[in-house]
Amino acid sequence: MQPRNMSMSGVVDLAAVKAAGEAKQKAERARAESARTGGAPAPGRLIFHVDEAGFQQDVLQRSTEVPVVIDFWAEWCEPCKQLGPVLERLATEYAGQFVLAKIDVDANQMLFQQFGVQGIPAVFAVIAGQPVPLFQGAAPEAQIRQVLDQLIQAAEQQFGIVGTPVEPGAQDEGAEEAAPEVPESPQDLALAAAHQALDAGDLGGAVRAYQGLLADDPGNSEAKLGLAQAQLLERVQGVDATQVRKAAAESPADVKAQIAAADLDLVGGHVEDAFGRLVDAVRRTAGEDRDAARVHLLSLFDVIGGEDPRVVAARGALARVLF
Repeated sequence: MQPRNMSMSGVVDLAAVKAAGEAKQKAERARAESARTGGAPAPGRLIFHVDEAGFQQDVLQRSTEVPVVIDFWAEWCEPCKQLGPVLERLATEYAGQFVLAKIDVDANQMLFQQFGVQGIPAVFAVIAGQPVPLFQGAAPEAQIRQVLDQLIQAAEQQFGIVGTPVEPGAQDEGAEEAAPEVPESPQDLALAAAHQALDAGDLGGAVRAYQGLLADDPGNSEAKLGLAQAQLLERVQGVDATQVRKAAAESPADVKAQIAAADLDLVGGHVEDAFGRLVDAVRRTAGEDRDAARVHLLSLFDVIGGEDPRVVAARGALARVLF
């Protein structure tokens, strides 16, 4: 069991991008179903203990529906005894805008190490499978509230995750009633198959599957995102990175070389470098070369997502070069 993308350096993770798209669509479906039925999702636990065996389901999967705040604690830790009750009270007060997972570090050393915890108490969050460090130590309640408010806002704005309203009393540790599942449509099943092909490394199969989905539903943003990811990975598969970067460095005006290097930049997590490289290519060239660089840059925007601040900034830079 391995928490997904434990690097907190801001490097792009294509799996994380897909997870965000899945989480956003799932949240949108849940809201639509709630509006249709006039009811709220079935309540779940607000506060619960997590171990290594249950981390995948209780934290990573749950985080696609609601922000999961993690409290790393130990019985011998006096500051933990101060912070824990505050977090539990706030989890109850926020009533489903986030849930609180408590991890005993003595019993779960692997999780303790994988999160890179330096000392306890330490508080992290997981949104759409992605870990976010919040704070360490017994912080003042006002500061904790501010951090939680920012977390909830980011979860909604970036991933469409709005949490699940919970009835009073549902926060107790115990059995959790499962909400009735909405039957999956043929399109949902096809999308899941496309994601599975991408995760399995069947890039050609994933590309064909996403293209088939978009032929039937051109506005499917998740399929568009998946297709962009699969095509990017397909392009860089088997390339000699050293030769690609050498060619790009030696021939700044060679648009094909700059495009190939930009793909490597993006896969390597150097998002701004990839975008800046192609904006510069647009600036230096004209005619078909310029258009090729521009179109490829737009395709890389699709990999990251139009709302990402780095995409917004690059769109502005591109507009200034073009106009």
